Amino acid sequence: MLNTDKIWIRDIAEICAAHGMDKAVISPGSRSAPLVIAFSRQPEIECIPIVDERAAAFFALGMAQQTAKPVALICTSGSATLNFAPALAEAYYQRIPLITFTADRPDEFVDQRDGQTIRQRNIYSNYIRKSFHLPVNCSAEVDRWYAARIISEAIHHTQYPVAGPVHVNVPLREPLHKLAHYTAYQKPRIIRLVKNRFILPAEQQKELLHIWSASTKKMLLIGSNPPDRRLQRLIKKLAVDPSVSILTETTSNITTEGIVRCIDPTLEAIDKKQYSAFSPQVLVTLGGEIISRKVKAFLRSHPPAEHWHIDPAADTADTFQCLTRLVPVDAPTFLQLLTAAAPVHSDYRSRWTHAYQQAQKIRTRTLASSPYCDLTVFGELFKHLPSGCNLHLGNSSPIRYSNLFELHPDITVNCNRGVSGIDGVTSTAAGAAYVNKKLTVLITGDLSFFYDSNALWNKALPANLRIIVINNAGGNIFRIIPGPSELDEFEPLFEAPHELTAEYLAKTFNLPYYFCDNMHQLQQQVKSFFRPSPKAAILEIKTPAHTSAEVLKNYMNMK
Repeated sequence: MLNTDKIWIRDIAEICAAHGMDKAVISPGSRSAPLVIAFSRQPEIECIPIVDERAAAFFALGMAQQTAKPVALICTSGSATLNFAPALAEAYYQRIPLITFTADRPDEFVDQRDGQTIRQRNIYSNYIRKSFHLPVNCSAEVDRWYAARIISEAIHHTQYPVAGPVHVNVPLREPLHKLAHYTAYQKPRIIRLVKNRFILPAEQQKELLHIWSASTKKMLLIGSNPPDRRLQRLIKKLAVDPSVSILTETTSNITTEGIVRCIDPTLEAIDKKQYSAFSPQVLVTLGGEIISRKVKAFLRSHPPAEHWHIDPAADTADTFQCLTRLVPVDAPTFLQLLTAAAPVHSDYRSRWTHAYQQAQKIRTRTLASSPYCDLTVFGELFKHLPSGCNLHLGNSSPIRYSNLFELHPDITVNCNRGVSGIDGVTSTAAGAAYVNKKLTVLITGDLSFFYDSNALWNKALPANLRIIVINNAGGNIFRIIPGPSELDEFEPLFEAPHELTAEYLAKTFNLPYYFCDNMHQLQQQVKSFFRPSPKAAILEIKTPAHTSAEVLKNYMNMK
């Protein structure tokens, strides 16, 4: 079969396929031609072309986020490589497996004013699990062995001990487009990784279980996490202990009964003079980033005697500035240990439950009495989300509003909270929808949507994607968080007001478009918007910025 004449490049695609990789996202270019040829002619791998490298990388991130399998990213040399960086940083902090192949000029051309040539070695060094640089020629068999070993090692690092992105820089000499006919192609040897599970020594298990059992105020705080049935079952067991309060956010994908699912409103419903009664003696944290600024402030000002963070990678993330133990095991293994403890008589869980119920009553009153604004729009949208859909939330306002509501337990929630940027939000949701055949709903802000408009410049844009744009004509988050709105520079340099609409973008990319600017229209439009369609669709919801900010501020100050 005809393939690239650079046999070690053909080996790369063979090795990726042998390790179960079945998706590659390719941005066009000349220097990367041998990689493009090898991957496109590898029958087990589907190649998806996306011109914009930033959009391409986030699309790949969305796919890998859903499948937990590494996705290949391929681009040419020069500035193209830099455009992958935002998505790789997000993948690093979200622990999503990506493997990036950047074509490069040979070393002797770097810094010689040659076209499309920059310093690409270790270009992503702060935001990847490992970086590799292939030899420019593999004329001897030992060179081919070396290159093949590197690729197997790179794939291993995308998945173990935790997932993450890896970079392989591929210097290539011309000719780049030459083909060779392989009559007796000897496939490269595949190096398999045997994964082991970290287990705590019996002595440490006994010590931690003793501390846990002796405590009457225990808190389990769960950050972003993919859906995990085993984790859900274990948390359900812990939730019946009167001494245990379990706090979650929408991105934790934990929805069992007996937990506190709206942290900020619950904390606002508590008299600050009573905070000490709500502070835990033992805090256990697991999962990724915590969005709530209020719970961070609460735990920093009322620190527990013990804070255990559960993380297989043993990263010392002391978010609440009270970390006492780092436990390097996976969360289900550790929670299985805690379920061995007998329930402890306490009113700790009931205190938190009562505050949570008060917060729910305040929300009901607020929604009933508030005018049309972001809060009432999100409340209405969450009522109409189809059961079982895959929900993606934009950063800034959308993810924060989501944590004021309880979403249906069948809905899976994702958000790029690794570095919390607004770039790549739509591209990520599109990539997720491409591999997850469920209805995928993105709720995003206007700035995020326009910033990532090239996400729509994609022939692979899936028909099961629904994009909801909350357009309040600027960065309304800066009206909500304390500080920016008090400054003279607020409107031009923080809020970035605009008069753009999504209508003409929808027309440019030939997508169905819906619009509403009041509650009656929203209730009418949302029904047809969620129906099956041969194409992705956009619903733009116009909301009043000033009113939305005032309603939210008043809501969070109610008792």
